[in-house]
Amino acid sequence: MPTSTAPTLDTCTSPFPTAEIIEQLVQTHGEHTRERATRGVEHTASLWRSDDGDANAFAEFCTTHFIGPVDQLPVLVSRLETALEQVGGHLYEMRRTLRRWSDLRGEPFGKVDDLLATFDPAPDLSEQFWRQKLAFVARLNLDRPDLDTMLRDGATWSTDQWATVRISRAFGPRIPSDVADLVRTLSFKAGKFVSEFHVPVGTLVDETGDRWFEPDRALIAHWLIREEIRAAYAVEGGLARQRALMWVMRRHIDGTIPQSVMDRTATGDWNAQANTIDGGDCGPVLGPIRYEHWCDNVRVAQALDTHHHEHPTALRRKFDLEREIPEDEVVKQLELLLEAPARAGLAELMRQRLGRDLEPQDIYFDELATPTAAADLDAAVRDRFGDHRGFELALPKVLEQLGYSHGDANFLGSRIKVEIARGAGHAMRPYLPEYTAWLRTNSLDHELGWDGFDTAMHELGHNIEQLCSTNFVPRPALRGVPNTACTEAFAFLYQGLAKSVLKLPIDDPDGAKDMACAERLMEASQIAGPALLEIHVWRWIYDNPDADPEAIRNTVLRVAKELWSTYFEAHFGPDPYAILAAYQHMVGYPLYLADYALGHMISHQIIQHMDGRDLASETRRICSIGLLTPDAWMQRAVGSNIDAQVLTNDAAGAVERLLSRTQVRS
Repeated sequence: MPTSTAPTLDTCTSPFPTAEIIEQLVQTHGEHTRERATRGVEHTASLWRSDDGDANAFAEFCTTHFIGPVDQLPVLVSRLETALEQVGGHLYEMRRTLRRWSDLRGEPFGKVDDLLATFDPAPDLSEQFWRQKLAFVARLNLDRPDLDTMLRDGATWSTDQWATVRISRAFGPRIPSDVADLVRTLSFKAGKFVSEFHVPVGTLVDETGDRWFEPDRALIAHWLIREEIRAAYAVEGGLARQRALMWVMRRHIDGTIPQSVMDRTATGDWNAQANTIDGGDCGPVLGPIRYEHWCDNVRVAQALDTHHHEHPTALRRKFDLEREIPEDEVVKQLELLLEAPARAGLAELMRQRLGRDLEPQDIYFDELATPTAAADLDAAVRDRFGDHRGFELALPKVLEQLGYSHGDANFLGSRIKVEIARGAGHAMRPYLPEYTAWLRTNSLDHELGWDGFDTAMHELGHNIEQLCSTNFVPRPALRGVPNTACTEAFAFLYQGLAKSVLKLPIDDPDGAKDMACAERLMEASQIAGPALLEIHVWRWIYDNPDADPEAIRNTVLRVAKELWSTYFEAHFGPDPYAILAAYQHMVGYPLYLADYALGHMISHQIIQHMDGRDLASETRRICSIGLLTPDAWMQRAVGSNIDAQVLTNDAAGAVERLLSRTQVRS
């Protein structure tokens, strides 16, 4: 499949007397400023538009706002740092509040909730930074290194140098308000579609004709369908249930769910494999609505492409601008995961554990130990926490249990608010220290339940990272972690502690450590496939920019088949479900999935580093490093770059030991 390419920034001839302005600045401030003045004036000229002022206004701006003395540049950085912190932090909190009725479970209020969720109190903020000249001041005075420079030199930069880099890069392209409106509206529509796409399964029957779910049950795709597939491993007759749910997943992926099932007018048995109702024709199907929203994401990307001269594709923006890991490097790491020889031994472990040949749904199998019955897990959560409010109140005690000091446990635990989301769980960070973090999870009707608690522990890992990287970093400009893969690493780490928080017994600690390592490779490989699929489809989209929903759907199905054949079929057999295309992130959060796979790699390296060290103090230290590039952050966190082979090599040893134990027992 083709590798994406993108044009470089156009360097047209400036209409302004840049040479004369540069000479004037050099005469005023000294010859030692020539290089910096030249770079700043020419860069500013490339961004200045006619409505910013004429040539005289441009010259006046440059001569007025160029800072000659180098020792005054830190003052500029500090001023801009504070301004961005306050503007961005308060706007983020306003937007979170305006979305709460749309994001959280509760009584909807018609279309008003949608209007509030899409209302933006600063819709043209990026343009106003330029129009009101703050962005121009930054471009005129501060070096703005590209990603290659950051990757090459960033490991040696000081905190203050990194703060300068982050402020210089904080002012993005000039996005017109009509484009910002389009992006906000279509992105919200896609997210709302994902959060509300619950498939009714009350009439679903398996291959034996049995119904498994209560009549009013609906499962959000793909998350809760996947979790029900996982839960079925501990249920007698669960294989038939899994196969039925996999066909539900396939119907979700290709848009062939019967309309009467979705609107709940069908009361007869729905056989998802044959796609019949009571053995007859199912009637009209949903159609490619999922891919209509994917097309909306393409419209958003194309609208932004024109204004992102340095990163003129969605792929370039995601990898070079947001993730700060080149696309080819991410693809390389994903392929290293999927090509790992250890996966063959892992498949054998899974076959032994399940007592049968593997099937496609077994890519979701994630627990090599004998599973605890779902009812027992729910009971353990009920006894410890009750509902989500009980979990919130218990958070300081939970953190103390995990090794945090009384003071840190209270500081962090009291700053996390727990809510029940309409869709899947997620975490929202505080962008200012005075705000709290928000943990969103799912829940049973009157109790948190194991699924809700397991998700909550994942989101707790995010929240702990978020609070540490907001409150303990050395400067406001460095708040956060390098990218979402880094925060996913802590989410996976803390999710892995869920059973220990409930004090569920562990029979074999050494075996449990090996199982956890092998399971990380299972999880990372499972998500690496969908992540590669999404990258390949977006590459195809840029080669076929006019593709309609059906063309995108067909491409998704084709790529899913190709990747399955290459990386999964040898272990899991043929896949009639196109299961690599199931993840709804592809619609709601485009090009996000690779962060999960990278997060598993990073999480493993952090877990390996923490072996024998204190979880709480190392979490705080690592999450306080600040907003470096991911590799520079990892060097300071654990002493090495992000590397899939650390996980695959360790998993190979773990799998070998686990297989040896199995042979000894037999």
